[in-house]
Order: sequence, then structure tokens, then C-alpha cells
Amino acid sequence: MKKKFLCTILSVSMMASMLAGCGSDPGTKDSGNDTSDEETTTDNETPEDTGTDDADTKTDDEAETDDPYAAYAGTTINVAAIETAYGSEMWQKVAEAFTAETGVEVELTTDKNLEDVIGPSMQGGEYPDFIHLATGREAGLTEQFIKDTMILDVTDVLSMTVPGETAAVSDKIAEGFTDTSLTNPYGDGKTYLAPMFYSPCGLFYNAGLLKEKGWEVPTTWDEMWELGDKAKEEEIYLFTYPTAGYFDTFLYALMYSVGGPEFFDKATHYEEGIWETPEAKSCFDIIAKLASYTNPITPAQANDQDFTQNQQLVLDNKAIFMPNGTWIVGEMAEAPREDNFEWGMMALPAVKSGEDCYSYTWFEQSWIPSGAENQDAAKLFMAFLYSDTACEIFAKDGAIQPVVNIADKLEGDNVMFYSIYENGVKPAMGNFAAFDAIPGVEVRTVFLDPVNSLVSGDITEDDWIKDVISASDQMREKLK
Repeated sequence: MKKKFLCTILSVSMMASMLAGCGSDPGTKDSGNDTSDEETTTDNETPEDTGTDDADTKTDDEAETDDPYAAYAGTTINVAAIETAYGSEMWQKVAEAFTAETGVEVELTTDKNLEDVIGPSMQGGEYPDFIHLATGREAGLTEQFIKDTMILDVTDVLSMTVPGETAAVSDKIAEGFTDTSLTNPYGDGKTYLAPMFYSPCGLFYNAGLLKEKGWEVPTTWDEMWELGDKAKEEEIYLFTYPTAGYFDTFLYALMYSVGGPEFFDKATHYEEGIWETPEAKSCFDIIAKLASYTNPITPAQANDQDFTQNQQLVLDNKAIFMPNGTWIVGEMAEAPREDNFEWGMMALPAVKSGEDCYSYTWFEQSWIPSGAENQDAAKLFMAFLYSDTACEIFAKDGAIQPVVNIADKLEGDNVMFYSIYENGVKPAMGNFAAFDAIPGVEVRTVFLDPVNSLVSGDITEDDWIKDVISASDQMREKLK
């Protein structure tokens, strides 16, 4: 990490600690910016009802108007958004559409290194009103704001009406996206981060091969093993994977499948004894058996330089399934393939017939700093991001919002990929809890990388289980 970059983050952290105070309650949103609890919007209130900040400027004439946005007259909000592969033009178009609908002006800041751009001003107590910056980035700025409880509770946004529409925000967002640790980080039943652009992850395959052979798509793991035996007779392996790191989304969905959200939460927080339960044993057994059905060349190519060669195995009908995300289509767009090739995607099979199937969902987040000056107007902007207008603008650049029936507005393979949750499949979301550094112990090295050794036969399932239990005990002691 650049020295300047690190200094920025450390400064933000020091400032956050001074403002938030020692041992602050996760539910406490006041960060010392002269905004009292009485002045912030409470749960289930829309900005029009709060009487705060922007609403205080309402005049008698405005009170008599039918304009639902009169309270925001003359308001300008500062929006900061990370620039990714989707580009920045879509944010400008959405901002213009928001202004046209509500009259609220937007000062937009986008940058590939957004942390460097907004960090210095935040050190001085000047915060953007709205930030689109996901967790999981190297700088960890969003995680730092979560840790210091400097992110505004936006639960009330869910009950707001989407600007320009009659539906509530909660009616627009697909089921499950606001019930995850990625949006509700404190476990207090409140939402602090809004779910944004998402990509379903699952098992990708050549649908043309299955059609040609007359093979059914397996819906349970028993059916998966039966298909593996049929394929083996024709010298086709059941499985491959780009790198062992791709087993993160696979393992998350599998944990949901064997034990539901409760088991997932306990496992990802390293609860004592969790890896010795029947649910955990089911996870280990499935992955170990899948290793025996995996193309043996996979581990040698499972690295950052050669991973596309493993993906090519699916295109060449040398393996049927691989864990991946919707980006695989673009990533392999120019790769050669069999004449019968046709992209297919499925959720992880159910453990038993009739049980739930899960597909892991990777998604970004947006949030409002608790020190933002125009919090109500920022909430209005957040609500607008789920409007049909905004969703269509984002989708043109490939950024798909997690809204109901989004597949109806898509084209090509994306229609199939993004309709997966409309066909009975449940979304799996969340990840392993962060812990303080432990020499030689990382989530990937403990839970994911050993898959390579399982395939090659260098370790046994029991060896892996023992290592997971040992490392999990250390992780639990170092939980942040």
C-alpha cells in the first residue's frame, strides 16, 4: 500500500475515534457533527416527516404545495462514487435524472482511487452526503467507518417511496438483500448499507452438452454424483474450478444449503464446536467427494496466470461444471469452444430433494456518513437508485441493481443469469467475519486453498477438518 494512502486511512481512523468516542454503541450514529439524536431521521419516517435539516427550510407557501420535494428546494448534495469497469458516465446520467425528478442538485465525484480523493476532506470533518464504495477493497475505508460506527442508519429508506414512482423502496429490492451482514453489520436489526450492483454466482456449464447427451441438470447432490458417473464413462469430468479462491462463493452457498442462515452465521463467526456439527461434516463430505470427480489437471492450472485454462476445460467439454460469476461470459468471449456450446448456470444442488437451493450473490454497497450535512436529501438519492429510470441507466453499462423483475429489462445471457432468484433459488450472502492478523492464517489458506490438495490427494478430508478446527479457534479469539 502506498505510504500516502496508508496515512490517509490512519488519519481517518484517528479522526473517527476522536469523534465517535471510546466504546461507542453500534446504534449510536452521532459522530460529533452537532447532529443530535433528535435531529436525525428515525426508523420508518420519510424525510418529509422528520422536520430535520432540509425540512426545516420549508416555507408556508411550500407547505401548501403538492410538490413532494418542496422541502429540498435549493439543496445540493455531494455524491462520491467509486469508478469501476462500469465507468463514471452512468453516475452522471443518474444524477441528472435525479435532479430532473426532485430538483435536488448533485455535485458528483468519481475516481478509481476514491479513498485518496475524499479522505483528506473527511479528515477536516467535511463528508460527502452519499458514498458508493463497497467493502472488500484493499484500503478498507468502508470497513473503517463501520468499525467506528460512523455510518448512518438508513432503515427508514426502505419505507420511503421511490422518487417518481408509487412503490416503496422495500418493494423494489429483491428478497434477502437487506437481511445480510453486508448491509446490517451490527446485528441490531437495522440497515446501514444499501445493496447495489450485484452478480449471481453459481455453477456454470455447457448447456449444449447436456442437451446433446440427454443429461438432466442435477437438482440434488445425489443426482450430481450420478451425472458424474455417466460423464466419466465418456471421459468427461464432472467438475473443475478456475482457482481454489473461487470456492469462497461455493462454500458460502453450500453452508446455507446444509444449515440455512443460522449455520452460516455461526460458521462465519467461528463459533466453538461449529466445525464438528453434522452440518459442517456435510460440507466437508460434499467438497471432498467433488474433488474425486474433478479434472486432475485443475490444480496445476489453478493460479492467477493459468486459471483461464481451467475455464477452457468447460468450453472444450473436458469438464461439465465450474464455480464462477456472470463476468465469465465477457472473460471468455474470445475463447474457442465446441460447436454445441451454450452457456448455462445453476445454483448449487440441494442436499436432499425438496430442500432449498442457494446461489451466492456478490454485491456492492452504498452508504451515508453519519457526519453528512444533507442526510435527508441523501436518503432521497439512495431511494432513487432503485427507480426504473436509474436501473435502466445502470444496466446499459452492465451494472445490475438487485431489484425485483430486473431480468425483464436485460438481454442475452444476462436474462438467464439474473432471473435465477425468480425461479425458487434463494440468495446466499455474507462472508467470514474479520479478525486481527494471525501469522500464517488467512480465510483463503484455511478454507479454500486445501481444495487443491484434496484433488491432488496430498491431504485427506480428516486432515483438512483438523486444520479448519485449529485455525477457527484462533480466529475466534482474534475477532474484531
